[in-house]
Amino acid sequence: MSFENILYAKQDHVAIITLNRADNLNAFHDGMLGEWSAAIEDAKRDGDIRVVIITGAGRGFCSGMDVKSALKDGSTGGMTPIAQRRTPLRYSVHQVPLALRNLEKPYIAAINGAAVGAGMDMASMADIRIASAQARFGMTYVKMGLAPGDGGCYYLPRIVGMQRALELIWTGRIFDAEEALAIGYVLKVVPHERLMDATLELSAQIAENAPIGVQLAKKLAYQAELLDVTRALDLSETALSICRSTEDSLEGPMAFVEKRKPQFKGR
Repeated sequence: MSFENILYAKQDHVAIITLNRADNLNAFHDGMLGEWSAAIEDAKRDGDIRVVIITGAGRGFCSGMDVKSALKDGSTGGMTPIAQRRTPLRYSVHQVPLALRNLEKPYIAAINGAAVGAGMDMASMADIRIASAQARFGMTYVKMGLAPGDGGCYYLPRIVGMQRALELIWTGRIFDAEEALAIGYVLKVVPHERLMDATLELSAQIAENAPIGVQLAKKLAYQAELLDVTRALDLSETALSICRSTEDSLEGPMAFVEKRKPQFKGR
């Protein structure tokens, strides 16, 4: 598939998706959303890819919906009868979280600038967020007369807790990278010029480990939020049994005994 609104590259077991509408602070429309979800699906199926990075071109990470385009084509909604608007998000902005739903590979956001409205929701979907010192955030839906429509009320409370999430959603205020770090929204803040280097360094640390173990650990961590401890332990036992059936589970101990770096193959 050719891409017009994103850049998609692969290197050293890492796939990099770059939102590429810099003139609009990477505001999305249906074309970008389709390409974004297609890139996720490609990375999901590529056995050589072990980590996926999402970032933005230019000064912004993602400023949410392209409001000017939406006003032109009438997709902002207004007083449209509800019967005509039952599921349009499923085939537009929800393409991305639905594509991510079964992505067992680590998904890391390198937040280079503004991540506001649905753009902040998109950042919240990442497993880990690393922010440039220039990054800014805001759940600005209420400033547009809206409630979060792209999973913000699902993801954000799980990251920062319900009280803080509601304060950010209800006020719609803009906050900076240092506050994002203080409330636990991002893992770390780095100088702007170091953002991709820092993200690639973390990705490399993850990618050099046994990929099946990494992927099953991600799956376990998210499922455990919904389970009691007995069921979580049962799933952990199943995951460990799968890992023990792989060649990598032999390579790890052998490399340890031989005092060398393991060469994991993902099988």
